[in-house]
Amino acid sequence: MPISSAVPWHLVVGAKAGFLSAFQAAPVQWPRIAMQYNLGSKAADIVDLGSTPMPKNSKTGFTMQDFVEKHIAVTPDDWDITVFISKNAVKDDQTGTLDTRVRSAGERFQQHFDQLCFKALNGGDGTTYGLCYDGLNYFSNSHVDKGATYQTVQDNMNGAALTLTTFNTAWAQAMNFLDDHGQPTRYNYDLLVVSPAGAMAAAQITGNPEDATTGNRAINPYNGRISHIVSQDFDAGAAILVASGHPVKPIILVMREAPHLEDAWIDPNQPDGGHYCFKFSSRYSVYYGDWRLACMIQT
Repeated sequence: MPISSAVPWHLVVGAKAGFLSAFQAAPVQWPRIAMQYNLGSKAADIVDLGSTPMPKNSKTGFTMQDFVEKHIAVTPDDWDITVFISKNAVKDDQTGTLDTRVRSAGERFQQHFDQLCFKALNGGDGTTYGLCYDGLNYFSNSHVDKGATYQTVQDNMNGAALTLTTFNTAWAQAMNFLDDHGQPTRYNYDLLVVSPAGAMAAAQITGNPEDATTGNRAINPYNGRISHIVSQDFDAGAAILVASGHPVKPIILVMREAPHLEDAWIDPNQPDGGHYCFKFSSRYSVYYGDWRLACMIQT
């Protein structure tokens, strides 16, 4: 790490320690919808063999069955946060907290992960974040995995405002998704992601024992079975149902280099006695995983 010896060591140590502390403590929600994949090279093809075939009766001999291979090409992007503290400001700081300005970089990277992951889930199309592994938009009414046992199109896209009725439609639709071998996925769709505008409707669906849309105290079957989170990176009115409890997620956060303090130096030509500069950098990007893990209610 090319840290300049002209930078006071206590600032470098503070930047490193504070950065790591903020990085770990930042309150983020992206792990609910995204899995991190650590990349060992600057670019790669991520390969998934899909679901395992169902057992076959072997009374008359075994049946050889194949996996359905899926892959996506991934290349991480370069990101950095470069900040400075003036030399005079460090000398005149009476509180001892001025250098915390550089320490917030760790939290900002985590917030950026949140932003990218939720914006990708909200978008669901290939314009900004690339296509799904099957060459279609992540949310599509024409999903058919190449080489799969089933050949009837599957649909994970709807366009109705969030209510208990439209939620039920999407939940039933997702529960009928088939894997590569034509079998029900049996995913547990347990998370509703909404924009701030949908927070009240989401709370009624996930936390009210009764159907708030009726006057006869009808039962709400999803009370306590589904949780919800609010994302400010969702468009107003957007609502998406997610199977969040599985190792794989709808979004893949491809990580080549985790956020770290890459460089620190002094620029003596700046005002206030010069600037102590700190560069935090990372390499990552987001891609779409299995489309069956999310069903759009509205976006």
